[in-house]
Amino acid sequence: MLNRVILMGRLVADPELKTTTSGISVTSFRIAVDRSYVKQGAERQADFFDIVAWRSTAEFVCRNFSKGSLIAIDGQLQSRQYQTREGQNRTAIEVVADQVSFTGERRDPSQSYGGGYAQPARNDYGSQMPQAPAPSYSAGSPADFQEMPLDDDLPF
Repeated sequence: MLNRVILMGRLVADPELKTTTSGISVTSFRIAVDRSYVKQGAERQADFFDIVAWRSTAEFVCRNFSKGSLIAIDGQLQSRQYQTREGQNRTAIEVVADQVSFTGERRDPSQSYGGGYAQPARNDYGSQMPQAPAPSYSAGSPADFQEMPLDDDLPF
């Protein structure tokens, strides 16, 4: 049998570390994952997934991620039954994280950025790093290129 889930998205709220009665660390959080397609004239849609992380993975998430952080999760899909206070039976479907990875910019964990927008990259001294402009090949001229010899000796 195979049960693997790989997701990349942004946290919709700050994760909160909790401890079970037996002393095991756990955190539950939700991520928003943008859909890869957009209907013409409509806004991009997102799907929201509930994630659970245990032990050192939970501690890692709470220490290094906050609302809006981009996160990659590798885990397993799990469903569980529970009963509400009113006695109604419910089913919860969630991803149990086996591995969690950084995917975006590295940020100072003492700062929390809302809204899910990427912040400018910063160096170790806290100042903004200069970003190189994207290369533009449309403004090139023939003088920018050199003639290649037409021999049969290829370098590979």
